[in-house]
Amino acid sequence: MSEMNPPIKVQILGKEYPISCPEDQQHDLLIAARYLDEKMRQIRDTGRVIGTERIAVMAALNIAHELLQAQQQNKLLSQDLRGRFSSLHEKVDSALRAE
Repeated sequence: MSEMNPPIKVQILGKEYPISCPEDQQHDLLIAARYLDEKMRQIRDTGRVIGTERIAVMAALNIAHELLQAQQQNKLLSQDLRGRFSSLHEKVDSALRAE
């Protein structure tokens, strides 16, 4: 049985949250918490959304939207690369056959 690490404390909108995670993921957790804190502060600072829960939901929606856009862009780039590789493969095959 693996030994549990003590929780890491992250700050989000001035509130401290203890979060347990494996030691090798602690750095990524801190980066994610900092990113979430920045997003929530941006939303809070607009003054249009009031309440921590609503701010958190809006931040989650914005982050989910960013993720979906990045996934779509990645998909388009992958399709483009596949097309380029296929074209290159055909050119190489054609050049090899010509010899």
